[in-house]
Amino acid sequence: MATQYAIAGGTAREIAASAEQAVAEGRLRPGESLPPVRALAGTLGVSPGTVATAYKELRGRGIVVTRGRGGTVVAPAPVVTSRRPPRVPEGLRDLAGGHPDPAFLPDLVPPGRLSPGARSHRASPRLAELEELSRAWFERDGVPGGRVTFAHGALDCVSRLLSVELRPGDAVAVEDPGFHHLLDLVPALGLRTLAVPVDDEGMEPAGLRAALRAGARAVVLCPRAQNPYGSRMSAGRRAELLGVLAAAPDVLVVEDDHSADTAGGPLHSLATAGKDGPGRWAQVRTVSKHLGTDLRWTAMACDPVTLARHDGRLLLTSGWISHVLQETIVRLMSDPATTALVAGAAIAYEERRTALLAALAGHGIGAHGVSGFNVWAPVRDESAVVNGLRSRGWWVAGGARFRIGSAPGVRITTADLEPADGVRLAADFAAVLAESAQTYGG
Repeated sequence: MATQYAIAGGTAREIAASAEQAVAEGRLRPGESLPPVRALAGTLGVSPGTVATAYKELRGRGIVVTRGRGGTVVAPAPVVTSRRPPRVPEGLRDLAGGHPDPAFLPDLVPPGRLSPGARSHRASPRLAELEELSRAWFERDGVPGGRVTFAHGALDCVSRLLSVELRPGDAVAVEDPGFHHLLDLVPALGLRTLAVPVDDEGMEPAGLRAALRAGARAVVLCPRAQNPYGSRMSAGRRAELLGVLAAAPDVLVVEDDHSADTAGGPLHSLATAGKDGPGRWAQVRTVSKHLGTDLRWTAMACDPVTLARHDGRLLLTSGWISHVLQETIVRLMSDPATTALVAGAAIAYEERRTALLAALAGHGIGAHGVSGFNVWAPVRDESAVVNGLRSRGWWVAGGARFRIGSAPGVRITTADLEPADGVRLAADFAAVLAESAQTYGG
């Protein structure tokens, strides 16, 4: 089917809706060109201005992008399709999911006494006991815990923050490579993405400086266990980034410390700088990586303006986080056995990650992962490596869905990868790279 026949309509809204539906249904694929404005206008019998307005709406919603003389094309990850990972083929060892080892997750037992009756909790949305536990959780790592609030999950929290702080067309600085759901979320909110390169120490200062000069009004980053690269911000990098941010006091800085209890290594947070830190800041922490993936709860520490804006929007939408969920988390965070289990998980994740890195290095393969339980391995051809490892029984994540402009790579989740298995994987990885080198001629 010719591209123009995938789009119909007589008004800008109808044309935009038709194109969006074609993308959602796969009739228009990422990277595929849309017809030139005048060509589609002639086909549909409308004015070029009508088509131009429709394309502008599609661009604003992150469905298409304009590439100068390359015309208008479907975005690499259009927001109506998301960067969902492919289904794991049957019989393969799944190292692509980014999930914790179930053996280190506690049993989820809901509270014996459920909240009575049908009543609103808007007047007291946070359980006092969990609020105090959250303050202590942040302050343990030097993050100011004077103002805390809750959300339904890290992305829910970040989405709300960006929605109340920014307007469509504003820019957000994000890590590249970075968390694929965040890379989808930003354009879905009608915002522009400014990619900032990362290395083993986190966001690169020069890239952040360039993003701020390009108009970034918010920065979202991971201080440790960065996904997918495995960065951990060093004390020196923290000082460099604070120096860059000093020239942009009104920019909101959001830290996603999603694996605070199992990341491995100390936290060097921008938020710990006190009066020398960002004026507008928030640190977000979740429990899904160490207490259970079904526990959709997030704690956030932040400055007073950010707290008021976040909670004001929360009040108008969901209102509060389930008190049943909050009571369950209180029990887990207060349970000595759970604390010991989480501590064991942190040790195991460190051993498994470093064992794979060492095994890869033994074959001359450089990879990254100083924190968390993901390893990022740069490769020339992601598809060749993913398919080559698949033929050997392994399923790893191709890096395309984590990248904006950074070099290719694959992400390997090591949470349940025992060191002996890591040795086998590294050998297979080396064999696949050798086959790929022969294909490319060295």
